[in-house]
Amino acid sequence: MVPGSAERPGDRPTTAKRADVVRNEKKLLAAAAEVFTTSGVDAPVREIAARAGVGMGTLYRHFPARADLVVAVFRHQVEECAEAGPCLLAENESPMAALRQWIDLFVDFLTTKHGLAAIPQSDSGSTTLHTYFLDRLLPVAEQLLNAAADAGEIRADIQPYELMRGIGNLCIAPDHDPRYDPRKLIDLLLRGLRPSAAS
Repeated sequence: MVPGSAERPGDRPTTAKRADVVRNEKKLLAAAAEVFTTSGVDAPVREIAARAGVGMGTLYRHFPARADLVVAVFRHQVEECAEAGPCLLAENESPMAALRQWIDLFVDFLTTKHGLAAIPQSDSGSTTLHTYFLDRLLPVAEQLLNAAADAGEIRADIQPYELMRGIGNLCIAPDHDPRYDPRKLIDLLLRGLRPSAAS
């Protein structure tokens, strides 16, 4: 301890409070992602607070406006998706298996992301978010594609933007038609990446 200094009574509780704040934010982001996926981004925020196990005051302290929460969920899921790529490569002997698992996570993310367009982005800007999305995820997709191509598991002429754009288009289902399952078509798309599929 520095001579002449003393531990202030509030130091330890403040540290504990900060940890509690971080936990609450994580719970809110996880709950919001689930609610947005099942009920859309216009779902009542009370439903999100209840699922997170926190009060409305806590929710509004973290996210004063609905748009703040939606953008935070978007960024949080982008980061989770970006961080998952290298981990999956390290855990799997087959880069193609890692790619498939990552795409599954990417599809989970997209089902939440598409609702973002319904929220006004006057402060954050949808263009900025789209740039952030590409900057974080394109390098991960490229790493996975390159690893799978180097292993001879897929063709070498697949561009990460093409793949992500194709998957994104297949995930668009504005009417939530229960007869449509994008994962079936995505599976066909991934089968088309195999070297034997080249003409």
